Amino acid sequence: MFDMARRTTAPPPEDFEERIVDIDVSSEMRTSFLEYAYSVIYQRALPDARDGLKPVQRRILYSMSEMGLRPDRGHVKSSRVVGDVMGKLHPHGDTAIYDALVRLAQPFSMRLPLVDGHGNFGSPDDLPAAMRYTEARLAPAAMLMVESLDEDTVGFKPNYDGQETEPTVMPSAFPNLLVNGTTGIAVGMATNMAPHNLAEVVAAARHLIKKPDATLDDLMRFVPGPDLPTGGMIIGLQGVRDAYETGRGTFRMRATCTVEQITPRRKGIVVTELPYNVGPERVVTKIKELVTSKKLQGIADLKDLTDRHKGLRLVIEVKNGFIPEAVLEELYRLTPMEETFGINNVALVDGEPRTLGLRELLQVYVDHRIEVVRRRSEFRRRKREERLHLVDGLIVALLNIDEVIQVIRSSDDSSHARTRLMDVFELSETQAAYILDTPLRRLTRYDKLELDREKQTLTDEIAALTEILSSDAKLRQVVSGELADVAKKYGTPRRTVLLEASGAPRAAFVDLQVADDPCLALLSSTGLLARTSDAAPLPGEGERAAHDVLVAAVRTSARGEVGVVTSFGRLIRVQVIDLPILPPTENPPTLSGGHPVSEYVSLQPGEKVVGLGSLDPDGPGLALGTAQGVVKRVVPEYPANRDEFEVITLKDGDTVVGAVELESESDDLVFITSGAQMLRYQASQVRPQGRPAGGMAGIRLDDGARVIWFGAVDPTRPALVVTVAGSSTALPGTQVGGGKVSDYAEFPPKGRATGGVRAQRFLKGEDELLLAWAGPAPAKAVSAVGKPVPLPEELGRRDGSGVRLTHTIGAVGGALASWERPASSPSARPTGDAQDEPPA
Repeated sequence: MFDMARRTTAPPPEDFEERIVDIDVSSEMRTSFLEYAYSVIYQRALPDARDGLKPVQRRILYSMSEMGLRPDRGHVKSSRVVGDVMGKLHPHGDTAIYDALVRLAQPFSMRLPLVDGHGNFGSPDDLPAAMRYTEARLAPAAMLMVESLDEDTVGFKPNYDGQETEPTVMPSAFPNLLVNGTTGIAVGMATNMAPHNLAEVVAAARHLIKKPDATLDDLMRFVPGPDLPTGGMIIGLQGVRDAYETGRGTFRMRATCTVEQITPRRKGIVVTELPYNVGPERVVTKIKELVTSKKLQGIADLKDLTDRHKGLRLVIEVKNGFIPEAVLEELYRLTPMEETFGINNVALVDGEPRTLGLRELLQVYVDHRIEVVRRRSEFRRRKREERLHLVDGLIVALLNIDEVIQVIRSSDDSSHARTRLMDVFELSETQAAYILDTPLRRLTRYDKLELDREKQTLTDEIAALTEILSSDAKLRQVVSGELADVAKKYGTPRRTVLLEASGAPRAAFVDLQVADDPCLALLSSTGLLARTSDAAPLPGEGERAAHDVLVAAVRTSARGEVGVVTSFGRLIRVQVIDLPILPPTENPPTLSGGHPVSEYVSLQPGEKVVGLGSLDPDGPGLALGTAQGVVKRVVPEYPANRDEFEVITLKDGDTVVGAVELESESDDLVFITSGAQMLRYQASQVRPQGRPAGGMAGIRLDDGARVIWFGAVDPTRPALVVTVAGSSTALPGTQVGGGKVSDYAEFPPKGRATGGVRAQRFLKGEDELLLAWAGPAPAKAVSAVGKPVPLPEELGRRDGSGVRLTHTIGAVGGALASWERPASSPSARPTGDAQDEPPA
């Protein structure tokens, strides 16, 4: 055992014998530590279970009330409040006082703020401004805490220097500890209590007042769980029940999120509510850290759009190809968007720290409130009895006004007059003194009537207060009624959603990406791009489709790529996952929900999209036809590190008029010229060439003619040829023209680079084809804006004349429903059994 010698530091007088006191170190440390622990527990860290306030909070509210900083008054500097509290009541630093003041004013910390702050009082991520820059006053709810302080409802004690007094507890007209919660770290213990909904807590307290033997299950019908100021979700109610039963428990808090279409091409996760005590900056920082370290995939962008008008709004943009719901689960797992809250209901009860469940917390408050109302009723009855005693004396004086005046005039002094009034009229000393102090103008006949009414009022009020004090049931009824009024005035709807725990263990790894299912990439005549899903039907028959026609369809997969071919001979890569999915409920589906091709590729002036390619290295490849009659089959060896490249070298003035992904080398390549010539031959007659090649002769053109349509047709299936003739001198799109529909089989195949056969005979005023198309039957025509246009009946002769049309045709498409859905690979060919009758 060590000893410590404590010596005085000042030099002793000459006649003073030096004394050394030996103190046991362990005993001294034990005593000092216990004193320090006691001070922290009782004077700083733990709240009182009755009013839910720590000493510093109670002193702030009391000082602001004494300063007159009520809700109907102006704000004052926070530093003035802090200085008044520190100088009179709280012998600690100004920082601790201001921190407590700030928390009382923060709506994201308190479910029902008690201080109305003006200025920057901080956020879940940022500290508040200094006290010299902010202003404060009591919030309306704080008046419930301090009301009736002057009616002897609670006890008072001297302050730290004995010159002032302060309340030992607040009257607290609502259960502040449960409504606003608290947190604090003491010595050897801590408290962490969650906020609750005022209306729910009041309903439970009123039920406990009515039925003192109510069980926890009865009370949880009114208080199912915490209601956090920041909203969000609570997952796992078993931990909440444990806390309500034993005072300790845990639950998980989750952010409130929705999956929305952020841009026409991408979805995102929108966060509108975060867990309690979690700020958006903390979430943003964590997400950036996870994305940088590649621990979280699928995040394309993150924006914090929070403002004071719309509130919290974090927009997390999800990359195409990733499932937003799966990404959200990873965010819950890896970021503060899901946090755990540990309830530890430690509070002071009769000066001792105790761990309390829900029923005990409510019982302590109810007992306190009953005592407050009882003391208030006693005070009010006492004051009314005192006033009634004075009123009785005044009435006696009025009834004997002449004698009273005579007694006063004949008395030597006020003391003598008081004594004679007491003797003559049998008044008490208080009554006699009050009569002497009353001005003569109050002793009129009218005042007699007022005094009679006041006496009756006082008598009724005293009887009512006596009834309250003499009946415990009546007293409880008054407390319950006052709580109901508070809930009606200050109650708000629940903000936090309560969810039962799923019970299923959370997977350590979640597949975030969309499955690489087979699909079709589609291009419409009006320039819309889309894709089919695995559940969606293929586009239906041409005459039944409600809008637009499909001019290209390429087999691919959801995570694959397709190439957009332009009239300048460029091929531009497009991610299939970026394309919108056709709704599976549409039968037949249309491209009305597709996105314009301009959202995916940047076109030069005069350049337009003419087709799609699959980029499949194992397929037959891409076939191109130009306006000058050049044909080319491209070897499917495309550079993997380039998003766009040329697939043909064009001559000056030449453009690509058609591009198609071949299904097989047995498909026919078809040219239709402005001179009404049509040529078809097998694709096998064209040798594949590399990308820089310029192609070979595809069709021999007459003087002045040009190719207006190029494509591929499966000769084994029913097909049609549609042509529209008109005048070359008319403005484009202004003439209707004459249309003709012919059977594709009527046109015999010819050799490559020949002139072909006539497709339509011109009538008077017609000198060229305005539009042409060949493809699988039945055919469908639409206007330039995608509206259906009727076609004439099929004509048996291939070189016959056309029929005058009723509307201008902008594009023609065929029945892609006859194509079989891709099964195992994008290059799968349809079977030959169902070629004659396309499925519905």
